[in-house]
This record gives sequence, structure tokens and C-alpha cells, in this order.
Amino acid sequence: MARKKSAEEQTREAKQAAKKLHQEAEAADKAADKLLSAASGHAADFMNFVREQGVVGLAVGLAIGTAAGASVKQIVEGFINPVINLIVGSQEGLMAAKWHVEIGGRSADFAWGAVLSSLITLLATALVIYWVVKVGKLDRMDKKK
Repeated sequence: MARKKSAEEQTREAKQAAKKLHQEAEAADKAADKLLSAASGHAADFMNFVREQGVVGLAVGLAIGTAAGASVKQIVEGFINPVINLIVGSQEGLMAAKWHVEIGGRSADFAWGAVLSSLITLLATALVIYWVVKVGKLDRMDKKK
């Protein structure tokens, strides 16, 4: 038969269990402090990285650049392309221009019109960006100059 524990034994066991729980709680508290310290250290490092590398400025520049890209595209499509169409005819006609070459029973098509059209669009876009930067005096906004 199981013997009944006396009140003293039960009290002693309860105190030992409480002491063990207290020690485990202290160990968990120390581990949590260590984890929070490491996490806050990483958070501080991340914030320093953001400040030092100018990440916020980069994000703002990216947002403005996206909006400016849409504006440049509209300017090129609305003003530059019609001028080019007046000079070279339709853009579709230029895109379709090819040289067909046959040598020794083999043939190749060189789409020189598509390349020329792409170069014209590139140069026109670069011209519009240059114009926007110079007329808007955006180049003076750079702090490094």
C-alpha cells in the first residue's frame, strides 16, 4: 500500500518544486533578455544601414523615376514620334524594313529598320530626359555637386 505523505513531506516537495520552477523562470527570463538584446542590436544595425546607405533617398528616387518614366514616354510618343514619322514615313514601315541576302543557297533577313527605329527611340528618350533635367534644373538638386 502506498503510504500517506506527511504534511512536512508535502510542504518540502512543494518548496522544492517551487524552487525548481523559479530557477527555470529565471533561466527563461535570461534567455528572453539575451534574445531581445540580439534582436535590438540587429534592428539598430539595420537602421544604421538605412541611414548610411541612403536607402530612403533611393526609394524616393525610384518612385519619382517611375513617374518621370511615364512622362518621358508620353512626351516621346506625343511629340517625338510624330516628327520622326514626318521624316521617315510611318514607324511601322520603318520597323518592317529589311535587307534580304542570299549567298550560296542560304538566305538571311536583316531587320535594319527595327534597329534604326529602336535607336531613334533611345536617342529621343535620352534627349527628352536631358531636356527635363536641364530645363527643370534638376541637376542642381544633387547635394554632391
